[in-house]
Amino acid sequence: MQAAHSAAPTLGVAIITKNAGAHLDKCLTALRPWADDIVLLDSGSSDDTLVIARAHGARVFENRDWPGFGPQKNLAISYLATDWVLSLDADEVVSPELAAAIVAVLCAPTADVYTFSRLSNFCGRWMKHSGWRPDHIPRLFLRGQAEYSADLVHERLLFTGSAPLLAGELLHYSFDNLDQVVDKMNRYSAAGALQRYQRGKRGGGMASVLAKTLWSFMRTYVLRRGFLDGREGFILAVANAEGTYYRQLKLMYLAEKGATS
Repeated sequence: MQAAHSAAPTLGVAIITKNAGAHLDKCLTALRPWADDIVLLDSGSSDDTLVIARAHGARVFENRDWPGFGPQKNLAISYLATDWVLSLDADEVVSPELAAAIVAVLCAPTADVYTFSRLSNFCGRWMKHSGWRPDHIPRLFLRGQAEYSADLVHERLLFTGSAPLLAGELLHYSFDNLDQVVDKMNRYSAAGALQRYQRGKRGGGMASVLAKTLWSFMRTYVLRRGFLDGREGFILAVANAEGTYYRQLKLMYLAEKGATS
């Protein structure tokens, strides 16, 4: 770990957005009392995202040439010059308890990276099972000691060493309605299929597609106890299965197209 600074350490927040106005005000309101700098990197919003960001004093940048989630997050981080970096999504809100833990640990850090416990809301229900809980994600790090993977989707924060878990919750307003679920399923299944294809994976035939789809449902609803999340647990299990189904189908067609080109 790097030597401690003599002055109080500074904290910057990096957020990437596109049409993220629904929860951005809550996200930024929770940050303003203790964040030294907030950078928002937008990829072409047509809603009130940028208006909200500027109203909270965030520094706004734009990159419409979408490189994938990992590279876009790394670009947002590059605009910060603070000692510490907090990476957030625009639909995530730092709870008061987590905010207090962040402020406290910056005064006496014992690691270069810290993990948060995330609690996600799916169509109005806080999910306690279904593979969504526990959800421990590293998000706070000493600048230069971590970076995101170059993945198009499902990017990971890369670092060495341990990442202690801080007290409090990161509240994640994942999906407000089913339209958002279907839209994200379509976008992520396409990006996920392309990412797998670029890594040399070719999938299988329809039997393989159906087997993986069924396994996705059973894993979410039974093995990960999605049935304890009530109606929304079942809906999420079906949505996960559909996402797997379309991702595998798109991968199959990509492979067939590549074989004939």
